[in-house]
Amino acid sequence: MNELTHTDARGKANMVDVGQKPDQVRQAIAEGFIRMKPATVQLIKDNMMKKGDVLTVAEIAGIQAGKKTSELIPLCHPLAITKIAIETTLGDAGVHVKSTARCTGKTGIEMEALTAVSVALLTIYDMCKAVDQQMVIEHVRLVEKTKV
Repeated sequence: MNELTHTDARGKANMVDVGQKPDQVRQAIAEGFIRMKPATVQLIKDNMMKKGDVLTVAEIAGIQAGKKTSELIPLCHPLAITKIAIETTLGDAGVHVKSTARCTGKTGIEMEALTAVSVALLTIYDMCKAVDQQMVIEHVRLVEKTKV
């Protein structure tokens, strides 16, 4: 039976010691969607939302959040992030958000990619909530995790 590495001998949560693991180039891709009314989509498309350029602000918020992941999620290790990219795509039913996060390090970067997508979606929600109270954030998921 494999021993759990995320708990100590008493069963308490424990930050894993990754000091012995080799540095590797790691990448994770995550995505999510925010469903909204067609009128809200049109306001974003026309850049008429009162809080400003929704997609650009969401992309920047996602990058900032990905960089802060270890401060938000208790057992995450701080990573030497080399890249976080956020892509927003406006469709007829809402906005699709995709993040790609890369680092050279000893542990995975999937939490950074998921945090980046989540905060980008929350930023869209915040910027549009005055005109659309029926928005739904859905399908936030890890798409791919690789290491070289």
